[in-house]
Amino acid sequence: MTNAGHRLLWTIIALLLVAGGAAALAASLGTLPGVDPASLLLSADLIDRWRMTAPWSTLAAAVAGALFALAGQHLLARELRGPGGTLRGTLSQPGRRPGRTRVAADILTDALVRDLTGNPGVRRARVVLTGAPPHPDVWIQVDLTADAPPAGVREHVHAAVRRFAATTQCQPAHLDVTARIEPGRQ
Repeated sequence: MTNAGHRLLWTIIALLLVAGGAAALAASLGTLPGVDPASLLLSADLIDRWRMTAPWSTLAAAVAGALFALAGQHLLARELRGPGGTLRGTLSQPGRRPGRTRVAADILTDALVRDLTGNPGVRRARVVLTGAPPHPDVWIQVDLTADAPPAGVREHVHAAVRRFAATTQCQPAHLDVTARIEPGRQ
């Protein structure tokens, strides 16, 4: 889910909780039309039905509570987890004016992977960044198709690394590229 989707989901949950709390407060203060502040919130008929369906009503309430708790735990875990499941740090560069530009390392590696897989000869790519931001170490692994021309793929990888260095203003201190060629079709 995107960041905008998460913000929308949390906004909806917050609005529902605020609306529920406001309705309960209005009912208890007697400002809710059609509700007597001296009356019980749950009618005697509803309480009798609850007691008649026991233990199933209690079991249904426990299952609903457990499902809500699991959904909340899943949502909270997704929020606390960084992009792509792990948080690998950020690239932080000073600007020309006061301030800094910070970009998550996962975004940079994903962009380089997309650039590398733009060549039809590259089936898959994996990128790992380590080290300090001005001169990080870049580890690249590419899986090539059997008919990929090695010289063309080599030039494509070097061009992608040059674009990465120009975009991030980080010249790799160490560049390690591993290419694996998939076996040809029988």
